[in-house]
Order: sequence, then C-alpha cells, then structure tokens
Amino acid sequence: MPDSETTEQLAFRAIARHGESSRAGLRRALGLESSTLDRKLRTLERKGLVRIDAKSGTISVNPEFGRVVGIDMGASNLRFALAGFCGDILAHTTQKVRPEDGPVRMIAQIKEGIRRLAEAPPAVNESHPAGSRPPRRGYRGRPLALAIGVPSPVDPRTGLVAFANNLRGWKNVDLRRALEREFRVPVSLENDANMAAIGEHWRGVARDADSFVFLALGTGIGSGIFTNGTLHRGRTGNAGELFRLNLEWPRWDEDFGDLGYFESQVSGLGIAAAGRKMLGPLASSDERDARFVFEAARQGNTTAQAVLDKAFTMMGVAVADLVAILDPDLIVFGGGVTTGAPELLLDTVTRVVRRIHPQAPPIKLSALKGKAQTYGAIFSALSLAYEAVARRLGS
Repeated sequence: MPDSETTEQLAFRAIARHGESSRAGLRRALGLESSTLDRKLRTLERKGLVRIDAKSGTISVNPEFGRVVGIDMGASNLRFALAGFCGDILAHTTQKVRPEDGPVRMIAQIKEGIRRLAEAPPAVNESHPAGSRPPRRGYRGRPLALAIGVPSPVDPRTGLVAFANNLRGWKNVDLRRALEREFRVPVSLENDANMAAIGEHWRGVARDADSFVFLALGTGIGSGIFTNGTLHRGRTGNAGELFRLNLEWPRWDEDFGDLGYFESQVSGLGIAAAGRKMLGPLASSDERDARFVFEAARQGNTTAQAVLDKAFTMMGVAVADLVAILDPDLIVFGGGVTTGAPELLLDTVTRVVRRIHPQAPPIKLSALKGKAQTYGAIFSALSLAYEAVARRLGS
C-alpha cells in the first residue's frame, strides 16, 4: 500500500477488508478524528460505495455498487456465478464442455457465458441458491472484474495457462488477455485447486486456518496450499500439482503420460479406469465417469469396494506425505469424487494418516462442496474490483 494514499482510500480499504466496520474501529485503525472520519464516510456513501446503518452506525460495503463474475472452469463443466459487491451470489449457470474442442472454442464459450450472465435477468429456479438474494435493482451491464479457476498451473511469470492435461490443446494459452480485451476489466486467473483453497479460506471450514491444504478430487487431482495465511504457488506455479506424485519409487523411470502416476490411480479418471478393468459389464461408457464404481460399491459389490479401498488408501499415504512436509493445521477434501463415498474417504484417509503421524491434523470435507472454486473466483474478482475502486478514489 503506497504511503500517499488518501484518507478515503484507506477508509474504503479497511471497510472492504472486514466487510463491515464500526466508527470506533475505523478511528482506531486509521488514527482519525471523529469529524474527519465522518466527512470521509459521507463522501464514500454519496459515491455509492458504502452503506451506514442509521441505528447501529455500522459501515459496510454497498452490495449494489457493482457486480463481479467468478468462473469455475473444469474438464467437464463451466460454472459461472454473478455476485454483488459483497460477494452474495445473484445468479449462476452451468454449461457442459467438450474437452476436445480446444482453446479457441472454449474461450468463445466462456465469453458468451459471461455476457449472458451479466445481461440476462436471473431465473428464479436456479439463480438464487440458499443464502443468496436477488438484487434490489437492475444489475445488467459490464461486471467490474472477472476471475476464473483453470485446471492447469498458471505460470506466475507470464500469466499463461501452462498445461491443462485433461483439455486438448491447452498449453501456454493467454486466457487472461483474451478476457481482458473482450470485457475491458481486470481479470484474475488461478489454478482451480488454488482457487478452491481461496474459497474455502474465505467462506468454508478453513476460514480460521492459517496453514492448510485443499485437496481437489475430481476428473483430475490437485491441491491448493496455504502457509501462514498466504496461498503458496511455487516457483513455476506448480505447487500442489499432485498428479505427478509417485508413491512407488521402483517405478520412478516409467512414463505415465499426461496423467502422471497419482492421477492415473486416485482421480475420477483413475477410479473409472480401474473400475472398467475390474468390473467389466458394469462399467460406464464415459471414461471420465467413475459413478458406476461408487454405485456398485453401495450395492455391496466387493470388487468395486476393493477399487475404492485401494484408491483411498493411496490417498491417505499421499496426505501423510504432505503432512510430513507441510505440517498444516488442516486438510480439506473437495471435488466430485468426494461425493461418491464421503464417509469411506474420510475414514480411510484418517486411519492411514494417523497410523503414520500420531499428531495428524484434522481432516474434513469442504463446507462449500462443489462451490469452493466458485467462491474463490468471486473473492478474487472482488479483490480486483476493490483495488480498482480504491485506486480511482485517489485519482
């Protein structure tokens, strides 16, 4: 934060950071006289940036000042969410994707999804999930900022989508620039597991954890790592990319292709592949769909149960390795695979980790379920929007 920031900028940043504040809290934080603070707050209120509750005197960000869009880009679906200036979801849509379409077509699909969500009125049946509320006035128009989580490392030096191993042709793609040029707003681009970790830290079970690991088990596998309250991306943006993790050292020299060793064993793709091999006629025709394995296991098929036991035991060993290296406060599991047999997953992983680490951290399921990445994208977009507003206040 530059030393030359105005009092209005400092006040807005403080309110945005905490969501809501009291006058006394702001006076202490900013070191201002009451009269000076009141003048600045009235200015922010006139500009539509904050609301001041007449009874309690609480100052909060005005949720109707503007909107942002958060996007969860997966190997199977695109999920879009329109949120108000406080992060409440106003509308959301989901679209299927074709992994074989390549970057050009998928970027066009992303652009069209953003336009439709920002311009069309929300549908009552899908656009106001529990905990959200419709806007009190029209909200059409260009969003203030965009953020998108992608199934790939993001190169911290170039901002490129480095390599999405489950999407054809996604190597060194400049998705951020394509969206910035189209919508002329700031865009945040982040690895999907990192984005989910951001969401869990903001609104989920990790909100009070300074150091934790979010493990994303879906079509692929990845993780987002927070250390001392900060997201850890690593030198090349590959921190937490577990798909190359190898738990069998004699096989160190084998080529496991784009999936890598661990993803070929434990992800949705890996479980589906093992299920097709072991269950034969019960298998799904969709190579990405592992639901048939979970369904067979629920019906008492011992072969399917053995497939899941192996995958979850390997997951436990991997988590134990992460605990040995990072010593986190918490492990959080999210992603589609966790919904298939959540109790079995937690029980197996916890048993394995505690066998290896007597002082193992708590292991929990995501409180946000399939929306952790969406909430992470909303938070990231809000951060960009708040920063843009704060800069304009100083101009």
